[in-house]
Amino acid sequence: MEKPEHHIFVCASFRAGGDPKGTCHKKGSTDFLPYIENEILDRGLDAQVTSTGCMKACDYGPVMVIHPQGTWYGPVESEEAIDDILDALEDGEVATDYLIE
Repeated sequence: MEKPEHHIFVCASFRAGGDPKGTCHKKGSTDFLPYIENEILDRGLDAQVTSTGCMKACDYGPVMVIHPQGTWYGPVESEEAIDDILDALEDGEVATDYLIE
């Protein structure tokens, strides 16, 4: 199996016991998963998207992290934000408007 060049993690807020209590889930982070997957395919990016448990960055939610760069983004609340982040990824840059530092 070949590993993808990029791995995109989207916080789904799930915590111990399976309760989605965090901000990201409440703000619809998981609703963006199909959009991100389609954008990856349409752009021909060598990337995989995965939903995660709580990333403990609720103040910035919804949160998205891209590896291996280790870049944390938030709040990622729209398709426009996702497009900006993926555009930057394609260009080898960082989408500074959403960067969590």
